[in-house]
Amino acid sequence: MYDVTSKKEKAQIKFEDLRQWIRQADQLGEVRLANGYNWQEQIGMAAELLQHDENAPVAIFDQIPGVPEGFRVLTNFFGGQRKNMTLGFPAHLNKIELSQAFLDHFHEVSANPIPYEVVKNGPVLENILTGDAVDVTKFPTPVWHDRDEGRRYIGTGSFNVTIDPDEKWINIGTYRVMIQNATQVGFYISPGKHGRIHRDKYMAQNKPMPVCIVAGGDPLTFLMACTELPYGICEYDMVGAYRGRPVQVVEGQFTGLPFPANAEIVLEGFVTPGNMAEEGPFGEWTGYYGSKSREEPVLDIKAIYHRNDPIILGCPPQRPPEEQARYRAVMRSALLREQMMKAGIPDVTAVWCHEAGGSRQLTAVAIKQRYPGHASQAGFIAAQCQSAAYAGKYVVVVDDDVDVANLEELVWAMCSRSDPATSIDIIRSAWSTPLDPSIPPWEKAKGNFTNSRAVIDACRPFHWKDQYPTVNMPTAETAAKAKELFGWLLQK
Repeated sequence: MYDVTSKKEKAQIKFEDLRQWIRQADQLGEVRLANGYNWQEQIGMAAELLQHDENAPVAIFDQIPGVPEGFRVLTNFFGGQRKNMTLGFPAHLNKIELSQAFLDHFHEVSANPIPYEVVKNGPVLENILTGDAVDVTKFPTPVWHDRDEGRRYIGTGSFNVTIDPDEKWINIGTYRVMIQNATQVGFYISPGKHGRIHRDKYMAQNKPMPVCIVAGGDPLTFLMACTELPYGICEYDMVGAYRGRPVQVVEGQFTGLPFPANAEIVLEGFVTPGNMAEEGPFGEWTGYYGSKSREEPVLDIKAIYHRNDPIILGCPPQRPPEEQARYRAVMRSALLREQMMKAGIPDVTAVWCHEAGGSRQLTAVAIKQRYPGHASQAGFIAAQCQSAAYAGKYVVVVDDDVDVANLEELVWAMCSRSDPATSIDIIRSAWSTPLDPSIPPWEKAKGNFTNSRAVIDACRPFHWKDQYPTVNMPTAETAAKAKELFGWLLQK
């Protein structure tokens, strides 16, 4: 179904920050300005509407009532042609080809990370607020969902910068960040995430944890922060390798942590052991509220850095499929395929982490079957690789004549090539999350955040695959000829 051996595309990243990215998106005709809408309700309403349409434009909200002039919010960055532009590839690539192009380029450059470069100055230092001037409520942080009970989350398209207290490696990861008051924010991190591992180490040592929260970095860095890179790898260095030039950072005056010199907004501070406050509710990527609210650690803000006329990058989770699922699908699918190949699984022809499952809960793998048990091996490995292990539910393995990114084709193959009694295996006690709505409340109360996985073999049975009934569909040659002759009938 896919020509993954075709000429490899080289990523061409032409933007350094969010503002340059906006100019490129505008050249594609995909930017809309929206003036005069409020953060209390209307910006969140617009995000919900836009993010469920992968062809909808990016929206920039300006002249927001009650906030300083020029303070803006951007939402729905990953859609249309700009999703290819963000990763540095031409618009003609479909999503499987985009995922493969990303993998090819990432694989080529990731062996040689480019360390970030510390500089003395940058646009993010145009405004530095400390002491009594610290006030995170001055920004037009929206209430993103109408059941969030008025909670304002400045961290949705953000990333947190942390450092391991023992091993001294820098991690940047994406975790939701809620405004508590003018000088404090709370942020939830699911167990097992690298930022959570850092935080747990500080808490165990009874030491304050330094944190910088970047609420408006460039989209490529944000996407890399969303990606499950191996433990100990600094995402800045992978962004540098992907771009072909180092990420320029400045160091926070209180924590010494590095954050992009061209970021829009940065919060710097410390999480003190035992300093907790109620966090939530917040509608999450599963399409549910994992909990109404609970006690979570609080960051005491020591400094706020921001550019003139700062822009919040807003990427609130919605019921999938939506924006988060779209960008995670492209990058996660690529990295999962690479991890499966590194694990020794041959002839993995395509992988897709489906948007309908939030790019986590439904994974499809296409293989060219080589031996008995190949499909089961591929399914079990896919279910436990780093990119797909967290909060997964279903892995479906199909033959390579199935378009794994097409949900209808995938379900057709599952229905027609699997037998419920013999084709489904279960993995128990797997890594999940408190956000999983299917985990009973009494198990969550005990800290049991595990679930099960179904591995579904939807391939033709290997030992009689050559005798399997012929598929009722035209040959590739006939399909191409039909498209050439009658494609005009489908034009709107």
